[in-house]
Amino acid sequence: MLKVFKYFKKKEKMFVFISMIFILLQVWLDLKLPDYMSQITTLVETKGSSMMDILTQGGYMVLCAIFSMAASMIVGYFAAVVAAGLSKTLRGMVYDKTLSFSMEEINKFSTASLINRTTNDITQVQTLVAMGLQIIIKAPILAVWAVIKISGKSWQWTSATAVAVFILIIMLGIILIFAVPRFKVIQSLSDNLNRIVREHLTGIRVVRAYNAEKYQEDKFEKSNDELTNTNLVAYRVMAIMSPGMTLINSGLSLVVYWIGAYIINSAGMGDKIKLFSNMIVFSSYAMQVIMAFMLLNMIFILLPRAQVSAKRIIEVLTTETKLYDGTVESIKDETINFKHVYFKYPDASDYVLKDINFKAKKGQTVAFIGSTGSGKSTLVNLVPRFYDASKGEITIGGINIKEYKQEELHNKIGYVPQKAVMFSGTVSSNVMYGDNGKEKASKSDIVKAIDIAQSTDFVKKMKDSYDAPIAQGGTNISGGQKQRLAIARAICRKPQIFIFDDSFSALDYKTDRDLRSRLKAETKNAITLIVGQRIGTIKDADMIIVLDKGEIVGKGTHEQLLENCSTYKEIALSQLSKEELVNG
Repeated sequence: MLKVFKYFKKKEKMFVFISMIFILLQVWLDLKLPDYMSQITTLVETKGSSMMDILTQGGYMVLCAIFSMAASMIVGYFAAVVAAGLSKTLRGMVYDKTLSFSMEEINKFSTASLINRTTNDITQVQTLVAMGLQIIIKAPILAVWAVIKISGKSWQWTSATAVAVFILIIMLGIILIFAVPRFKVIQSLSDNLNRIVREHLTGIRVVRAYNAEKYQEDKFEKSNDELTNTNLVAYRVMAIMSPGMTLINSGLSLVVYWIGAYIINSAGMGDKIKLFSNMIVFSSYAMQVIMAFMLLNMIFILLPRAQVSAKRIIEVLTTETKLYDGTVESIKDETINFKHVYFKYPDASDYVLKDINFKAKKGQTVAFIGSTGSGKSTLVNLVPRFYDASKGEITIGGINIKEYKQEELHNKIGYVPQKAVMFSGTVSSNVMYGDNGKEKASKSDIVKAIDIAQSTDFVKKMKDSYDAPIAQGGTNISGGQKQRLAIARAICRKPQIFIFDDSFSALDYKTDRDLRSRLKAETKNAITLIVGQRIGTIKDADMIIVLDKGEIVGKGTHEQLLENCSTYKEIALSQLSKEELVNG
């Protein structure tokens, strides 16, 4: 938890210091009240005391209460500012750190967990800081100051207070032993519940299509019950505190007065008034000691979950990303060269790609084909460094891609994934999302990119045309329309390297042909890498690379591969007749 506090900014640290001053003032004012009460008790019991003297002491009590309230409000304001500031800082840092993660780190934490850490966990820490800044500082000061005030009054009263404090410490110890470990489990169970809900809502169409609502409900119920039961156990232990505190508080008052009755009864007449006054004061101070522990009880309700949340936040912030940023700031020659590249996924035993060698020059189109699981998508995903090669190197312009700044590398790439991703916004905002990072795309650039991607017809039919709304995930347009807009996004970027990861699969043959025809003219000065399943999509490529189980088993043009690569020929004949292959 303390590691989180190092992220306080200077302004917030200053607010914490100011809060401490006002907390000291508040405690001093609170502990002055019993002194004035003692004066009033003495005046009431003393013959000849004037009403004005009693009212004067009462007035001092009212002033102490008012100023204590004002100090408390000021502390509350500063605590809220500090908590909100820390929350903002942590949220920004966790988000930025997450963006720097490679796919390996994202898969390690899981998307659901990272969302939970960015939202729920930071909220837990914020709540603790907002309340804890007042309580954690105030409670020890109040307890120590009150104990100093009551010391020497009476060993019997002091002993009774000590026993009450000892019982309170035991109760707090029970919480630490039985509740805290469960709060650690609660956070991981919350991640799991978040994952299930997210999975269900994302795949709602598939769930309904397969009548799997009952299966998903059972899955949710199981996770929900597990989380609920763990919460119940933890909070039942925590529930001991409130009635326990009340019992000790009331019991201590009773014991103090019970002991006081015996002491006063056995004292001389001259000492009775003083002892009675001391009993009133001691009772007030003893209540302040118990109050300090009651404040700590509130912290012990919040602290366990906040501790776990803080640990999870720090875990993200201290995770070292496997993708280190380079220092080279410009790419002059876009020639891509794979040199003896091997790759395997984290914790995998075997390589997905083995000894990959090829070169792609400016103006060339290189296509990749092979059976499912042959490593096509994995290969092209190494170029934008979603993962780094396990062995060998990939160079652009003769320089290893690891040496380039990632921002510079990504600015050169127009990437279209297998599953087209749409963001909530408009058609235009989704297309210009792929601008070149230096200047915003113009309206004419957007219109041109949409036209090349064969999307003009359906975009113009939409209400508001280019400003038509797109729902999150593009749920209000078809798969083919999403794919074409994703291609338009890459075109609008005007990159030097195009990567199409099986990006034409949702298109009909005519649209596919028309799009590739327009695209060829647009990409004549760029390198184009295409992952395809259709022979028709890739047969015009300058070089086709055939993959099988992660290895290159064929390399050449369409005609060359038909002659000398049995794997390619087998794929081609499974899609086209011999006549179609011969006639193109």
